[in-house]
Amino acid sequence: MIIPVELNGLELSFILDSGVSRPILFNFVNTDSLQIKDVERMYLRGLGAGGMIEALKSKNNFVKVGDAINVNQDIFVVFDSSINFTPRLGVPIHGIIGYDIFKDFVVEVNYSSRYIKLYKPENHEYKECKKCRTFPLTINNNKPFIEGRVKIDDQGTVMPVKLLIDTGGSDALWLFEDKERNIMPPEGMYFEDFLGKGLSGDVHGRRSKINSFYIGEFRLKDVNVAFPDSTSISYAKRFKERNGSISGEILKRFNIIFDYPNNKITLKKNSKFKAPFYYNKSGIVLEQIGFRVVREKSTQNTVDNYGRSNEDNITINLIDTYRYALKPAFTIVELRDNSPGKECGLLVDDIIISINGNETQGMTLEDVNGYLSNRTGKLVKIKVDRDGRLMTFKFKLRDVFQRKNPQ
Repeated sequence: MIIPVELNGLELSFILDSGVSRPILFNFVNTDSLQIKDVERMYLRGLGAGGMIEALKSKNNFVKVGDAINVNQDIFVVFDSSINFTPRLGVPIHGIIGYDIFKDFVVEVNYSSRYIKLYKPENHEYKECKKCRTFPLTINNNKPFIEGRVKIDDQGTVMPVKLLIDTGGSDALWLFEDKERNIMPPEGMYFEDFLGKGLSGDVHGRRSKINSFYIGEFRLKDVNVAFPDSTSISYAKRFKERNGSISGEILKRFNIIFDYPNNKITLKKNSKFKAPFYYNKSGIVLEQIGFRVVREKSTQNTVDNYGRSNEDNITINLIDTYRYALKPAFTIVELRDNSPGKECGLLVDDIIISINGNETQGMTLEDVNGYLSNRTGKLVKIKVDRDGRLMTFKFKLRDVFQRKNPQ
């Protein structure tokens, strides 16, 4: 979820992330335009195997989200250029914001209609909703947790888990490995992968699927799950009761009302609830890195000396004209070992020009990735720009769990 946020009069785009306690600003070069003041230097720690990162803490900032205004907001500014979500998401991202919105309002998130609404707690009235279910929230260190249940495989038992509600994560479910409780990837049903980037560095782990995930009476089947490596989550495991996170690929299947003031959350299934969980079956990891120059063709009718169109005449002369435009460059940044994308000859730094005959210049990064997560056996034809040479490659999407150690 990306929302517009006005910070000290400057319009920015922030990820709405329930997993953060204070707004964090990054990917920003000219801090003078932010007019930040009352600054002190400090260090932050988050997910990842690295250590602390340096940041500036600024007090008394003006923040506006919709009609909601805070004139005394603390923010953190991080200058590490490697912390940048824009290439992976394909849209400009300047920061993340969470608890300071959720704590003061009742927040309605409608994934179906793509909007959020903020209500003052004293003015919000719950409407009668037979299909809605309400669950208790636990707030620990300014972060929300919910009770769920998981069934790892067909023979496994259903086990309770306490999960961080992480609206800023794009995965479905993260589980922390626990041998005593047999919370582990099913044997032969996982592959090693890059899971994401935290404030303290890259997060790696194993991706798999579990039989079922439950919240109350809601049940989701064949759910994608990631098991992050222990070094990446040492900071997160300071809360001993935590067993993992529930994130966007599950949350988007509900319309949600977050009610921090009353420690509860209300869920209602939406049209995405029964959609299957997909993995990228190509092994290709893309980022939107900069732009490429594209020549676009347009056709115009000719006119006579009086400026009248000749389209009503029997003979019509059409003039082809061209213009040059900047379009997003979708670049391969990673190729998993033993994957169809790597085996067919694609290379890191190839720029995808078209996919299955469709030009990518009119697509979003999400559109392009959709072709890579299609059904098993689907033929994919990709044209790339490799250092100025146009090259075409073909491969079939393959089930990531077909082999003992796939991709």
